[in-house]
Order: sequence, then structure tokens, then C-alpha cells
Amino acid sequence: MSFGKVIEQLNTDLVKRIDKQKVPEHVAIIMDGNGRWATKKGFPRSFGHNKGVGVLKEIIKASKKLGCKVLTVYAFSTENWTRPTQEVDFLINLFSEVLKNEIDEIHQESIKIKFIGDLTPFPETLKKIISNSESLTKTNNKFLLNVCMNYGGRQEIVKVAKKLALKSSSGEIKPSEVNEELFNSELLTQGIKDPELLIRTSGEKRISNFLLWQLAYSEIYISEVLWPDFNEFEFLKAIIDYQSRNRRFGGIESLQDESYEDSECSS
Repeated sequence: MSFGKVIEQLNTDLVKRIDKQKVPEHVAIIMDGNGRWATKKGFPRSFGHNKGVGVLKEIIKASKKLGCKVLTVYAFSTENWTRPTQEVDFLINLFSEVLKNEIDEIHQESIKIKFIGDLTPFPETLKKIISNSESLTKTNNKFLLNVCMNYGGRQEIVKVAKKLALKSSSGEIKPSEVNEELFNSELLTQGIKDPELLIRTSGEKRISNFLLWQLAYSEIYISEVLWPDFNEFEFLKAIIDYQSRNRRFGGIESLQDESYEDSECSS
């Protein structure tokens, strides 16, 4: 049996273990490790970023096939501007080329693409490509791909707080009306269900300023695999791990699940 057939069989075996009724509707991914992967192999960091694009395509197909509805990926953070200028320029050009080359296929697959973050610092050419991509796919409803670019979770929360403060000072809303629902309605992810699962590759155990509000109750799965080596097999492992979790959202399933020696613990 060829190596490809072996991988295909392994993927099939994992899919059989997945409960289709408990597939996360929204998965978020921190695609980490492109540069380190390339450096370890003696290549420029740009080689890793190029390789990572192919991985993203594979994971989009895998998550869509599995029944997920939303995939949100961290493509470029607000902190990434501190990287060497050459690498930043390469990433910006890569975004442009990938969108131009892939948007037709994305559209044919009935995928809606949305870009989340402050796009103002990017070149006009890239912003135009982004705008055209969103316009082309805006009526697609089978799957939503959120691409976070120049995005920061703290920055998003501060921006919403400022907006609500202005509305309050102008009398448009009362301070007492500010609640989680109103705050949610001003987020860049408004109208989108919060991620049930966050996957981070490369073994790093940080959220890295990603979707800080939205990840409040997300299950977190850390993969030791660097993003360019991540694949459908690793993705399915993350889904299986997620399904093994007991999502209680701060509560308990039943009183029999816990025993208390001190009544103060249950107050």
C-alpha cells in the first residue's frame, strides 16, 4: 500500500470515531510555526509561509467535509508588524497572490470569506482584492472562512468600549444598557457563534491576543506539530479530543458528579 493510501486509511479510521452530532460548528486556529519549520529545514522563513497556504486549503476542505460551519484563522496579528520588513512585505504579497489565485475556487465551493481586523495599514491593492473577494462570496452560505488580518483581541475590545462610551455620552444608549449582548453586537464577529474549539499548532501554550472575548468558553487543543506539517489527520485528532471533553460552562452535569466536604464550596 502506498504512503498516500495509508494516510487516507488513517483519516477514514479517525472519521469513523467522530460523532457527527457533536462536531464543533465553529473552529478557530492559530496557525503557528511556519518560520520555525522552514528554519529547521534550512530554508528561508518565506518557504514555511508558502507551505502553510497549502495546509490551510486542506484544513478548510476537511472542516467543511466534517460538517463545521465556520473556520476562523489567525493570519496576521497586530504584533506581526514588528517582524523584519522583508518578511512583512513577503506576507502582504503572499496574501494578494493567494487571494487572486484561490478566490474563484473558494466561491465555487460556496464558501463565504470575511476579513476581520484593521485593514487600513495594508496597501490599496491588497485592500481592493480583499473587498472584491468579500463581495464575490457574500451570498455564499455553506461555510464561512474568517481570516484575521492585522487583528488583536485587546484592540478589538478597546475599540468596542470606545464606541459604546461615545454612544453613552451622546445619549444614544444609557450606561445601564451596556451588557454582554450589546457588547457582542459591536464586535468584528457580530452575528457569528463563538468558537467551540481553538486549535494552536507548534506546541505553544498561549492565546496570543486572539479572539480574547470570543474564546471565553472555547476548548483549547495544543498540537505539537508545526503548521506546515499539520494535516487532515492532525485536525481529526483535535476534533476527537474535543468530543472527549465535558463542556459544563462553569456548571456541573449533575449533583452526583461532585462531592463536597465543606458546604461553603457549593454556595
